[in-house]
Amino acid sequence: MVAKADETHWTQVAPQWIAWARSPQHDVFWAYRDALVEFLGPNAGDALEIGCGEGRVSRELRKLGYRVTATDAVAAMVDAARQSDSADQYAVAGASDLPFDDKQFDLVMAYNVLMDVDDVSAALQEARRVMKPKGLLFISLVHPFRDRGRFAGPEPDAAFILEGTYYGRERFEGEEEHSGLRMHFSGWSQPLQDYMAAMEKTGLAIASLREPVPDKAAENRLRQWTRIPLFIWLKVRIL
Repeated sequence: MVAKADETHWTQVAPQWIAWARSPQHDVFWAYRDALVEFLGPNAGDALEIGCGEGRVSRELRKLGYRVTATDAVAAMVDAARQSDSADQYAVAGASDLPFDDKQFDLVMAYNVLMDVDDVSAALQEARRVMKPKGLLFISLVHPFRDRGRFAGPEPDAAFILEGTYYGRERFEGEEEHSGLRMHFSGWSQPLQDYMAAMEKTGLAIASLREPVPDKAAENRLRQWTRIPLFIWLKVRIL
């Protein structure tokens, strides 16, 4: 389930996120978009996006040929996705309570949303329920290792410093400011083995894994991520 604190947070910052995500080439999503599209590949199936935000990933899925249903626990996000014609259908729904039939979707997309989920196993169980038997669950996570450290400076070759321990589940809070826009992020950080344990419990298995590098790394803040992964992408199937 999406924790009440997380739902409240994203409801409060929805205007920030909509402005942040819709500013072209503003954040790191745009530097990874080509790699994401290539990894997903074209398809003509039915796709569900869980936690669609303002809809930019749903729009990419439509370009790839999917018939997309976009959902989010925050009504303002769904409204923004609908206003930009991001999908074919929309619903206000949390990750652990999806209003869809069993075995309905060829692809379930969980792009950077499981970090905001209180019960990862429950969210994965719902994703599994609505997937077709030969369907695919795509998961993107901010790499858990990235959450536990920082670069010592802005230089491309700055040392990455691990703070504390990689293990355990921790709450994270932070603000970013770039090109006059500010975004307050909040969620949960936990090691990869915790996600793997939740998948195993749910009867899911990883079919493919990527730790992508930026497509475009002209800025120092992006060149740093050519050395250490910022994201991890998983293609997951039903056992």
